[in-house]
Amino acid sequence: MKHIFLNLKRFDIPSQMGGVNSLAPLSGWGGTIVERTQEALGKYDPQEADFTMYFPEAHLIGAFQALRSGSPVKLGCQGVYREDTAPGGNFGAFTTNRPAAAAKALGCHSAIIGHCEERNDKAGLLSLAGVSGSLASSVVNQVLNMEIKAAQARGLHVLYCIGENSQEQPQWQQVLGEQLDIGLEGADRSRITIAYEPVWSIGPGKTPADRQYITMVARFIKEHTGNSMPVVYGGGLKADNAAMLASIPEIDGGLIALTRFSGDIGFYPEEYLEIIRLYLGK
Repeated sequence: MKHIFLNLKRFDIPSQMGGVNSLAPLSGWGGTIVERTQEALGKYDPQEADFTMYFPEAHLIGAFQALRSGSPVKLGCQGVYREDTAPGGNFGAFTTNRPAAAAKALGCHSAIIGHCEERNDKAGLLSLAGVSGSLASSVVNQVLNMEIKAAQARGLHVLYCIGENSQEQPQWQQVLGEQLDIGLEGADRSRITIAYEPVWSIGPGKTPADRQYITMVARFIKEHTGNSMPVVYGGGLKADNAAMLASIPEIDGGLIALTRFSGDIGFYPEEYLEIIRLYLGK
């Protein structure tokens, strides 16, 4: 079974405002993406591949309304808060935060947790308080564990991202091991997919992780978790690495973001479908 995830980040911001969206007006952006992909995705055997799209919260309603009956598209949110609403308890004191109950009510199937951008944000806040190094990493992993449990308590699946940056790379096994051990403690592993992000290799001017490195890490993750969870490549499934990633037995899918990195940079549904075709080989 292959798992294809799409992280739309903030690709909804118009290009004239510094973003990359030239696809559709904001009012119909989420629905446009679902409408232009779900028919083609429906041609794949659901026993061989599944497809989850993580939208910014404002676009979940439009995306949900565009889903046709039997659509292969599953919707997801970009993280949940570590606490949630409860009958007779906190019924909504979450200004600026997204409790898992809200994500579930909006039609979400899944939540992405621990993406390197989220980790950097949490570590940055701790740094302002003078907390850094291994202590900061441990605290971040603990908070992410709380988020995973909150998501699962509402019936959401979780895409849990782990990865090492350039400073952590010499100790990558220890770093990834702690992210797995602390982040997954007490969680239902049957409803979690691991996304591996080689943070040190992501971004302009950096050398992408090669097949040998990705295979080595994926094997480590599988062995460390007792081969209990799927592992996908979170460093960006693209047209130019789809065939390579598909050739790694330990990799069970990938995370797509931007589809075009030069010229009119952005996310384009037709290019997304082509990346999937290249990866799945049909």
